[in-house]
Formats: sequence, C-alpha cells, structure tokens
Amino acid sequence: MSHPHPELGPPPKLPEKGLRVTPLGGLGEIGRNMTVFEYGGRLLIVDCGVLFPEEEQPGIDLILPDFSSIRDRLDDIDGIVLTHGHEDHIGGVPYLLREKPDIPLIGSKLTLALIEAKLQEHRIRPYTLEVAEGDRERLGPFDCEFIAVNHSIPDALAVAIRTPAGMAVHTGDFKMDQLPLDRRLTDLPAFARLGEEGIDLLLVDSTNAEVPGFVPPERDISGVLRQVFAGAQKRIIVASFASHVHRIQQILDAAHEYGRRVAFVGRSMVRNMGIARDLGYLRIPAGLVVDVKTLDDLPDDEVVLVCTGSQGEPMAALSRMANRDHQIRIVQGDTVILASSLIPGNENAVYRVINGLTRWGANVVHKGNARVHVSGHASAGELLYFYNICKPRNLMPVHGEWRHLRANAELGALTGVPKNHIVIAEDGVVVDLVDGSAKIVGKVQAGYVYVDGLSVGDVTETSLKDRRILGDEGIISVFIVVDSTTGKVVSGPQIQARGSGIDDAAFSAVVPKIEEVIGKSASDGVVEPHQLQQLVRRTMGKWVSDTYRRRPMILPVVVEV
Repeated sequence: MSHPHPELGPPPKLPEKGLRVTPLGGLGEIGRNMTVFEYGGRLLIVDCGVLFPEEEQPGIDLILPDFSSIRDRLDDIDGIVLTHGHEDHIGGVPYLLREKPDIPLIGSKLTLALIEAKLQEHRIRPYTLEVAEGDRERLGPFDCEFIAVNHSIPDALAVAIRTPAGMAVHTGDFKMDQLPLDRRLTDLPAFARLGEEGIDLLLVDSTNAEVPGFVPPERDISGVLRQVFAGAQKRIIVASFASHVHRIQQILDAAHEYGRRVAFVGRSMVRNMGIARDLGYLRIPAGLVVDVKTLDDLPDDEVVLVCTGSQGEPMAALSRMANRDHQIRIVQGDTVILASSLIPGNENAVYRVINGLTRWGANVVHKGNARVHVSGHASAGELLYFYNICKPRNLMPVHGEWRHLRANAELGALTGVPKNHIVIAEDGVVVDLVDGSAKIVGKVQAGYVYVDGLSVGDVTETSLKDRRILGDEGIISVFIVVDSTTGKVVSGPQIQARGSGIDDAAFSAVVPKIEEVIGKSASDGVVEPHQLQQLVRRTMGKWVSDTYRRRPMILPVVVEV
C-alpha cells in the first residue's frame, strides 16, 4: 500500500495520457469532501463541502477546502459534480463560485435544488445541469456516467469518469440498504457492468469500514419511533440533519399515526423540507404540518417539533433550548429525540446538550439508548461485496479519518486488490493514474480555510492559538509610560487581568520586578518601545508561570513621552 510521505514536494507535470486525482478535503477527516480530477489540462471537481469546527477552533463557523492549488486554473474547470446534498459535500460550493460564478454544477434534482437555495442566499445564480441515474454526460474530456446509490438523503449518485487514461469511479457516500424507504437501491448491476468493463481506479466511502457486518435498514427505525410516540406524554422534539429527508418522513408518518401536528423549527430545516415537499421527496398529509407560531393553541400531547442541532452546534435550535436561550422552553415530561449519528469530534458538545435537556426534565432518546438512527455509510460486509462486484485494478479509500481509510484498504486487499495498487492518501496528496497504475507523485497545499462571520481565510492557526490561550488562560495587560530620552518609568506599570484567575492585588509582587528590568535596560541604553515590551512580556510571563503555573496571554504596552 502506498501512502503519503511528509517530504513530498510539488507534483511533476502530468504525463500526456495520465489522469491526476487530487483530494483537497475529506481524507483524514469526516467532512470538507472535494476531489479534483485532471486530464489533458482540464479539471473536473467532485463535491465541494465544508467541515464543521471542533472545540479547539473557537469562533469558527465553517472550514473550507483550500482552493489555492486551482485558483489560477478556474477557467480550466469543466464542472463540479455533486454526489448528493449533504453540507459536507455541497457547503463549500458558494465560496468557490464567488471566485468564478459560471462553473457548471452537475447533480440530481434534489441536490441541485438544495444548492440553488443556498446559492440564492449568496446572490449567485448558477449554471446547472440536472442528471439522473443511468445518464451519461461529456464534460470536456471527462465522459461521466451516473449511478444510483442509497444514502441517508434521496437522489444520491456515484459517478464513473471515463478518460483515455482509464476509468475512475467515485462512489460518493453510499450504503446497500435492501429495503430503502424510497425503493431506490444502490445499482449493483451497474457497478458489476463497470467492473466487467474495467475500473482502473475506485474511490470508495470509508466511513464505516471499521464496522463489521451490514447497516440495518432505515425502516427499522419506524418501530422504535412509534414506541417513543406511544409513550410520550407531552411534546416531542426531534433533532435531525436538515437534509435527512428519509428520517423526517418517518417522523411525519409517526406523528400522523398518533394524531400530532408537526412544526419545523430553524431556517435550514424549513427551507430544505419545503424543497423536498415541492419536489415530491417528502409526503405530507394535509393539515399535518403547521406554523410554529400556532403551537401555543395546541395541547402538548398533540405537538411535534422538528429542529436542527443534533450535533450540539451552539447556535442551533436544540442547543439554545438546552441553554434556555430559545422561545421554546423545555419542560418536565417533554421527549427529545436525537435522530442522527454522532460525528467524531462532536461528542462533548452533544452530551452537553443532552445533559442540559435532561436538567430541565426532558426524556432524551438518542442513538446510545434506542435505535433512532442507522448509518448512511456501508459497513465492512457491504464493502467486501462491493469490491468483489467491482474488481478494481487500483483502490483509493476516501471519506474518512485515518483509521477508516486504513480499514477500507485492508478490506480491498482481502478481496484481491494487490497491496501495491492500493493508495492511502491524505488531503493535498496527488495521485496519478498512468498505464493502469495509480501512484502518489507529490503534494499541493490543502490546509484548512476558516470562515468566521463574513471573513473567509483571514483567521490563521496563530489566531486560533491566541483564541485558545485567551479562553483557557485569560489575558494580562501591562501599561507603562517611559521617558523617550532616559527610558525611565514615568507612569505605571498598570496591570489588569481578565479570565486569568489572578487577583489584581497579587500583581503588587511583580511590579518591582518590572520596574527593575526597565531601569536596567535604561542604564544599558535600551529605550526602544518594542524591545521594552519584550522585556516586560518575559518578566511578567516568568512570574506568572513560577507563581501560578499558568500561561495567560501577556499584552505589554509601552508608551513614550
């Protein structure tokens, strides 16, 4: 198995009949999925998603793929193929189209409807090409065939990309539910046909590669939901992804069966469910869904609220309910259902929300105590079947953390893919398919690009380090006025602390140390304010560390008069 090396340099020129594959996100992480294919000087992008921040990224709203390696080649892009409508696959599209709005978007009906609604908020009117399973479209030198796959959102597609260098197949996110709610199966006969034709490079969803067996059918959740609805005494509040149409359909069916009305809460939930209803993906009995403002007129045992926030997102509806910062107040006897997976990295945030809801008296039903979620990603048993059907010549696991990628590679090897034809890459690592063999040839920049409010890319790792220090250790400011000629202290030092846990009165012990070091520097002829600030920072930092074993941010200000 080939794998990236930290000393990889820029990739060489692509051979004349070679296909280049560059993942810019989604490898070594869950989210931010984006893969760039290159042939004959032209580019095809598959997905452009976002990653949601973790606790060590304070103040960040979204994390984007790094577009720097293709920024000078936007005119070479023949299209962006979107495999499905989840945020980790489409959320970055508005930010790429800001740089070139006329890049064509190719996807299924629901996927395009979801991204068009998102782009409307960014005032971008995209050029779109709607496709369905079985369709073939030529995008520059890329002959693309679209294959139905089953996932936790309707209308998901895999894509087979034929070029003179060979055929690459990207699965997108998929599983093999044999009893899907919409009766739309993963098209195994199509994959078998592609396997017989010859798949030169297979890029496969790795998320559940460590999980043995098969993913349970989505419809298994229905019975559990009915039990929860039957036992609920007051309101039922369901938190789900705003794009999980199948899950919401089951909630609506259960609410209809038990005589409850449903209200959608949250802008993205209202928008997406409206789109799904209008396109026929969501079946809503007449009178079932009502406006959230009318709920006060209904008894509690006739109410179901469907909202976002299943991942503990601080600004989402459920988190705000747990914090008593929402118009909907949790009361004793309410039932809350977290009908989604637990994305790695979000565990603490989710359990914080669960504890907050429980504190106010809610009965919280989640994946840990009831089967209210099944995964949308193929487990190891399904992947083994898939490899035996596809018979790929080269394999490249995608969409997963390192452990998932490794596990997926091992499954491929078990089914007969030669280990030297299995490529385990990471974001930015460039893979070339030449003469039927896939190999790592270099690396391009593919770091995190942070979105903070209206700022895109302005926040750096250094900025985040400062934010973490401020959040963990606080800040101490030291203000000193010195004589510009002699360098002696005229006023101060005035010391103030915020969030450091150190009482202001304690700083009287360090004032003589600061005065001493300023006086010594003055006698040595050092009077330049920047140098004095560094001396003050070191003196204060050492005193705090020695006295309190803490490392707050030290902000010295030296003013000359």
